[in-house]
Amino acid sequence: MTNEATKKTRKTAPKPASRRAGASADPPGSKLAPKPASNRAERAAERRGAIIEAAMDEFIARGFAATRLDDIARRAGVAKGTIYLHFKDKESMFEELIRTAIVPMINRLWATPPQPGASVRDMVEGFAKTFIEEVATTRRGDLVRLIVAEGPRFPEVADFYYREVVSRGLGGMRALIELGIARGEIKQKNLAQFPQIMVAPALIAVIWQSLFSRHAPLDAIEMFRVHLDLIFGERRTT
Repeated sequence: MTNEATKKTRKTAPKPASRRAGASADPPGSKLAPKPASNRAERAAERRGAIIEAAMDEFIARGFAATRLDDIARRAGVAKGTIYLHFKDKESMFEELIRTAIVPMINRLWATPPQPGASVRDMVEGFAKTFIEEVATTRRGDLVRLIVAEGPRFPEVADFYYREVVSRGLGGMRALIELGIARGEIKQKNLAQFPQIMVAPALIAVIWQSLFSRHAPLDAIEMFRVHLDLIFGERRTT
């Protein structure tokens, strides 16, 4: 009887876990191999992009002061803690918006070489056209209006915008004005001290678009041409 019990025990002994799970059928390490670093980096970049996009939506809808990180996280579909993996606070997130949405466009404007034979007026008009089309009438313009409205309460944000955008734009415009004076295209030599005068219609277009365009639509490009007539003189038509 003892021998019989022993035989039964041997017959019903459980198989090793690896054999029951069929582990020997899978290649070694196929289920436990870590995911490639490139995939992790791509997912992190996607999350960062979603956070930035959500931040733009929230800032434009609520304003800088009223926007909360909880709202941004909810809109981006991430945990609030995930935001801190990419940004230390709301200010750094807004700065990243400026850095990614506006700075590249400004750099591109001044990095584009002028067309052979182009006048300074042609170059200024090309700058104005690009700025109006890519900033004043887009969500970039909403960011600029936000800075104008809330910059006095958040000087760090305004200072960042000045360093990254305004100073570069004024520096490039001053260089164009000096070139225009040297070529004899601009008679008022003191204009180089005040490049803000040259770009003023662009800022007017940004503000007008959000406040008054529904009452009185503005042809910003044509307004800029009239402005340039005052500086360069009216174009001669042939």
